[in-house]
Amino acid sequence: MTSNKTLFAAATALALVATSAYAENWRAWNIHNDGHPNTAAMDKFSELVNEATGGEITVDVFHGGVLGSQPDALEQVRIGAIEIGNFNLGPIGPMVKEANLVSLPFIFKSVPHMFRVLEGEAGEVVATAMGEAGVLPLAWFDAGARSFYAQKPINTPADVEGLKIRVMNNDLYTAMISEMGGNPSPMAFSEVQQALKTGVVDGAENNFPSFKNVGHFEVTTHYSLSEHLIIPECICVNTAKFNALSADMQAAVRGAAEEAAIIQRELWTIGSEQARKDVEAAGIKVNEIADKGPFQAAMDAVYTDYLAANPDMKALVEMAQATE
Repeated sequence: MTSNKTLFAAATALALVATSAYAENWRAWNIHNDGHPNTAAMDKFSELVNEATGGEITVDVFHGGVLGSQPDALEQVRIGAIEIGNFNLGPIGPMVKEANLVSLPFIFKSVPHMFRVLEGEAGEVVATAMGEAGVLPLAWFDAGARSFYAQKPINTPADVEGLKIRVMNNDLYTAMISEMGGNPSPMAFSEVQQALKTGVVDGAENNFPSFKNVGHFEVTTHYSLSEHLIIPECICVNTAKFNALSADMQAAVRGAAEEAAIIQRELWTIGSEQARKDVEAAGIKVNEIADKGPFQAAMDAVYTDYLAANPDMKALVEMAQATE
């Protein structure tokens, strides 16, 4: 006769098999290292997913870009080779035209305005298009506002004239510099420090934490608060993998991402304020730009050319601009 103990052991084994068959282990890509707000937020996301799904979904986060560069990781998430990625929307624009909305200079009035746009109707359009491309955003991260830094203050577009300015590789960024009379120089971020040091470029643009953390403040003298680009980051998931989940599991994963994003934004604000204090203490002169109107006016041609080439983006641009 089979003992109760034997039956219990068999039932437990079957339950474990069933659980392990359902349980999923996801890999997540993050380019940042320890100490960065996104690294802390991605670790928190992993913890929250495990809690919210009762361990049915676990997430292993690989920091420092060890799973590849952002273009590589984007493609891997798109095809499902990696399930999750913490991506900047700048490089997603060439892949998903709706995501290029965030790369239009001065499209956002401020960081809070950017979040209002992305968490509203315009953001739904962007998120849907990204999802159709295989990279579905679950929550938006703060990546600050990008401003110019060089060997002189930049207070008007005329101050950019003749300068070689490093930009990310996107036609909108090169057009932005060209319309100010500057010479755009797309190059890898890892090359910028040496380029600034040797005069290959006269300046660059980025947020305070990046300006500080990679040492660009050591080879420039002025940081000018143009805040011309406010480009968010996202926690993105492979669309097919997410759609295969039950509604409850989807809600649990999305909720974990949204909670992690709140933490990221708080940490970003603290880190950005501290980075500004640190570079000022090191001798960098930070100049406020009282009137950004001339910069915005200089972008009229950028918008005209962009919308002429992408007429189907007109409604989305107007939707973002109409957001209070």
